[in-house]
Amino acid sequence: MAGKAAAPGTAVLLVTANVGSLFDDPENLQKNWLREFYQVLHAHKPHFMALHCQEFGGKNYEASMSHVDKFVKELLSSDAMKEYNRARVYLDENYKSQEHFTALGSFYFLHESLKSIYQFDFKAKKYKKVTGKEIYSDTLESTPMLEKEKFPQDYFPECKWSRKGFIRTRWCIADCAFDLVNIHLFHDASNLVAWETSPSVYSGVRHKALGYVLDRIIDQRFEKVSYFVFGDFNFRLDSKSVIETLCTKATMQTVRAADTNEVVKLIFRESDNDRKVVLQLEKKLFDYFNQDVFRDNNGTALLEFDKELSVFKDRLYELDISFPPSYPYSEDSSQGEQYMNTRCPAWCDRILMSLSAKELVLKSESEEKVATYDHIGPNVCMGDHKPVFLAFRIAPGAGKPHAHVHKCCVVQ
Repeated sequence: MAGKAAAPGTAVLLVTANVGSLFDDPENLQKNWLREFYQVLHAHKPHFMALHCQEFGGKNYEASMSHVDKFVKELLSSDAMKEYNRARVYLDENYKSQEHFTALGSFYFLHESLKSIYQFDFKAKKYKKVTGKEIYSDTLESTPMLEKEKFPQDYFPECKWSRKGFIRTRWCIADCAFDLVNIHLFHDASNLVAWETSPSVYSGVRHKALGYVLDRIIDQRFEKVSYFVFGDFNFRLDSKSVIETLCTKATMQTVRAADTNEVVKLIFRESDNDRKVVLQLEKKLFDYFNQDVFRDNNGTALLEFDKELSVFKDRLYELDISFPPSYPYSEDSSQGEQYMNTRCPAWCDRILMSLSAKELVLKSESEEKVATYDHIGPNVCMGDHKPVFLAFRIAPGAGKPHAHVHKCCVVQ
């Protein structure tokens, strides 16, 4: 499979997937999800593949344990993965610890043709050669091959049981060292609150949390390397701006609760045309009359409202988005392209990188397309999130300028 193509360099596939839905309805969703995932794997034939999952195990981890085991076993032993003879799996299964549980799962697969790959031991501060297949779960805090943190409760006090955080691993392939960070940031708790200000209060919370992660992975404890941060960032379109644009010619009706006078619903109606309802907005309702606006031309007309990453433009790079918003899709297994009317569709699931990683991805000595950034399962129900992937090649010699620094061959 991998390694047989003429193209030089090391093929890398990075995938992020919020898989909570898969464990809430495993019978209908997992088979389709895995089929679509394997198709992308087969199309890009990576030497090194990283799959970052969020909400692993679904809303009720304890009840989903058997489905979790089945999913992991399938990934490690399927025919589609048989040429990947080394693997590392890190599952945060410590669901009884409110203080530590993140529901993150990170999977790394190495193709048999990849001669040497090393993983960093954060405790010993040295690289170790990767051999065999190993699964780590429960209390990942004691595993020296990663760093894991859950965001402090005061970041998002209204969400008592938040499971948001990150897991970081470090790898070295062909003299290229890089960090891979699995991340899950805070969601919008209420559509009504999100639309009150621009940017929203939730955007500010995500900004703070992502800034914390970036500062953490480039601090003084370890040598600085290129990094990829991919996961469910929960980035949303700027609600106030997008609603004002979608409802330009509409008038707004405010519905308040009789007992508290609190706003519970906003109804936007056309001024004429029999006062047709254009949009209904509640805490967990975003019911816009025409979903095509989010799908036409992959929703690119709405990218101007995708502003949350702009704060980090000097620190993070992203390839151009050419796929429709990745969330919130219907969880009905027969509705592969339909959005739910709970939230405004948005590009929540992303693959971002440091500026030095950008050079790694885009450096190529040929004129052919060097990277693909897309979503998985466009026409199939993959749960409420469509997985997103980045496929690229590390060009031969790309890491050579730093080879004397990383000394990847000096290992235990």
